[in-house]
Amino acid sequence: MACLADPQDSYPVIHLTGTNGKGSTAGMIEALLATMGLRVGTFTSPHLESINERIRVGGEPISDIDLASAITSVAAASESLGGQGLSWFETMTAAALSHFANEAVDVVVLEVGLLGRYDATNVAHAQIAVVTNVGFDHTDGAGDWRLEIAREKAGIIEPSTVLVMGEQDPEVVSVFEREKPAAMIERGIDFDVVDDTLAVGGRLIDVRTPRGRYGELFLAMHGHHQSENASLALVAVEEFFDSCIPDDVAAEALGSPTMPGRMEIVSRNPLVVLDVAHNPPGAEVLANALESTFDEGRRFVVLGMLDGRDPVAVCEALHVADAEVVVACTAPSRRGVPAAEVAAAVAACGGTSEVVDDLDEAVDRALSMASPEDMVLIVGSHTVVGRARGLLLRK
Repeated sequence: MACLADPQDSYPVIHLTGTNGKGSTAGMIEALLATMGLRVGTFTSPHLESINERIRVGGEPISDIDLASAITSVAAASESLGGQGLSWFETMTAAALSHFANEAVDVVVLEVGLLGRYDATNVAHAQIAVVTNVGFDHTDGAGDWRLEIAREKAGIIEPSTVLVMGEQDPEVVSVFEREKPAAMIERGIDFDVVDDTLAVGGRLIDVRTPRGRYGELFLAMHGHHQSENASLALVAVEEFFDSCIPDDVAAEALGSPTMPGRMEIVSRNPLVVLDVAHNPPGAEVLANALESTFDEGRRFVVLGMLDGRDPVAVCEALHVADAEVVVACTAPSRRGVPAAEVAAAVAACGGTSEVVDDLDEAVDRALSMASPEDMVLIVGSHTVVGRARGLLLRK
């Protein structure tokens, strides 16, 4: 980055880490900042359908030409240093940070790729750090795994950083406190979702923050977990501006967000829902949200996963035993878990499954079994949801 003239130092950064909810929270922060009139650069991962989605300016994905130019600059810098052998993610991170500097953005919303301390995004210096939660992912589960994960995520904190903390476990919170941020704003103490009710097309929420209260705020997303993510976004942006957010800004930004792949409804009759939940905590949150939000008839699930996850734990968290049929497929990736292994995990959790290796055929099979009053859930990984989303929207 020094060879590229340290572009990451040319703008303030809001840095996000956490096991689940980073993408949704980042999107809400992006919307709030943009509605306040700022030019926002956003770097998130992974993508659904196109790599360009990872790098956005003003809400628009980077063009192919600009992406090629940014990657070429990074490659040239690496070669000038003797060929440093950057990883794929390091290359994309450097390209994003350079592109944002070239575009003269006012602020960057930066999502951690893996944990935090040694993540490539941690080359940037966070003015605001957001921690959504700390759960089971990227770990073998040995020893005090939760505290070990927390210690790595806490690595994005610097002495000048204001920390917005969504995790509430006191033992875990203390790990972040030991990094000595400039200030820490905690869920349940300094801010919280006071009221959260189901509404047509989303949620109606009431959020208290250190600077005020947002009452009867419509959130155009499904699930209580998104209400909690919205509270994190509101507080992070308040801290960035050191002031309250105007009510009309909050209403506009959160009332029409676009969050592909997060309890996203892509068609009805039957209801087809896409969600990128891929680890046990995310799957559990999704299952509970579906049960509290929708009252459709039978549930058919298309499930494909990537390796590095525990298929049985994910299936148990998804409540697969309550589904009519789980159509197990192989995720369209070289890391895809074979469909037969996914089906075996479903069976181990008491569910009924069919093996349809090809994702497109698995989606067609689930739709063929569902009646207009039923639900089809497509879930398990970003690669599965991204491929299915493109297929369904083209249809």
